Amino acid sequence: MTPGGIPRPASRSTATGSSGTDLAQAPSGWKRGAVVGAAAMAGTASLTFGLTSAVAAYLARQVVVPPRYRSEDLNIISFTPAPVPADGTVLPPGAGEVTLAATVETTVDGVYSLRFNAGAGHARIGAIKSWSPATSEVVRTVEEVYSGDLSTATKGWWSGTVYPDPAHAGYAFEDVEIPIEVGLAPAWVIPADGQVTQEGQRPRLIEGPWAIMVHGRGAQRMEGLRAVAVAQELGLTSMLISYRNDREAPSSADRRYGLGFTEWKDVQVAISYAKSRGATQIVLFGWSMGGAICMATADQSFYRGDIVAMVLTGPVVDWFTLFTHHTANRKLPAAIGRRASGLISSRRGRHLTGLAAPVDLASLDWVTRYRELRTPTLILHSKDDEFVPDTAGRQLARLSPFVEFVAFRKARHTKEWNVAPQRWENAVRAWLKPLVSGTDGSNHRAQR
Repeated sequence: MTPGGIPRPASRSTATGSSGTDLAQAPSGWKRGAVVGAAAMAGTASLTFGLTSAVAAYLARQVVVPPRYRSEDLNIISFTPAPVPADGTVLPPGAGEVTLAATVETTVDGVYSLRFNAGAGHARIGAIKSWSPATSEVVRTVEEVYSGDLSTATKGWWSGTVYPDPAHAGYAFEDVEIPIEVGLAPAWVIPADGQVTQEGQRPRLIEGPWAIMVHGRGAQRMEGLRAVAVAQELGLTSMLISYRNDREAPSSADRRYGLGFTEWKDVQVAISYAKSRGATQIVLFGWSMGGAICMATADQSFYRGDIVAMVLTGPVVDWFTLFTHHTANRKLPAAIGRRASGLISSRRGRHLTGLAAPVDLASLDWVTRYRELRTPTLILHSKDDEFVPDTAGRQLARLSPFVEFVAFRKARHTKEWNVAPQRWENAVRAWLKPLVSGTDGSNHRAQR
């Protein structure tokens, strides 16, 4: 068998018919039929191999190529502005109600974003007002429209990144740039005490624990704004970073994700910046692929001793499980997932994936490497995550004494906070507080 599970063809000198007769000694008529049959089988095998390889290459590229845009697959049926209050109360811009197609996401309680006009439009969506299964429509509150004209929108997409920037979330912040390998990457610094450096002044020292927040694949740094409230409550200054190829930071030469294998270096630079401004402890927050990036940072960075904890929401802790999940969901042979991961991991696959160098997926497999994980880690993950299954995180928590797992439902991918913000924050607060209140994590490790 080949590594991809394709049978190796028998050598010509040992090929035999069903009776064990050597083909070279068979009667001429039988030989002609055997040759035609063998050619047909070989053609079918070649076609199958070619299709398998093509689908595997497509799947591999889907994973490593950063998406340029999101598909606007949600129907926006109508928008009704809120009536002007008689008492003169000033409503937020765009407040009202929106009627949407009822989907598995739009019919779940919580606070979300509705993006429209190719992402230029951004509205914060709140409570469900009504839901009609008969018409497959749901009416929800529009809490605020940050940009765009929702009344003219007909298509959009649903998102868990609620706020467009710290100001709209109510936080004082600083715009900074981090010198990563490929250029200057923008970041937001949200001081725990709310006091920002004035423009034109030298950045002030902010001594104490810092949170470095790492967004997921296809997302941007606004994803981390959901965690800032509990971080501030615990006295953490928050730094929401961008990293190579995320459409905010510069692109690498190959314009490909490293799935954590390369991006951890950008987090390391962010930690260096935080330490230069007074960070005494580092807590890594990561979502989806951001979780893989955080775990690679805690493993490889020369600042790993400063990292006292990781809080990971819907994280990828094993890319092999992800490939298995997506091939199974598409009813594809498991061999396609294995071949796709092989293309990403091998030098021979670079001409198909476009990667400048192979990605060592085995080094990102924390289910297998659980004994090497030494950083206290909290995983918060929804059972019905459609993109990153929670199975690997659950298994890691069973294997590692350093990992806690908190299960959610109905949140799908990385929307655990959106569905149950109080529960998410309570879990983070209770678990993280002992690690950032003057200890270095040693007590936590001893207890575990």
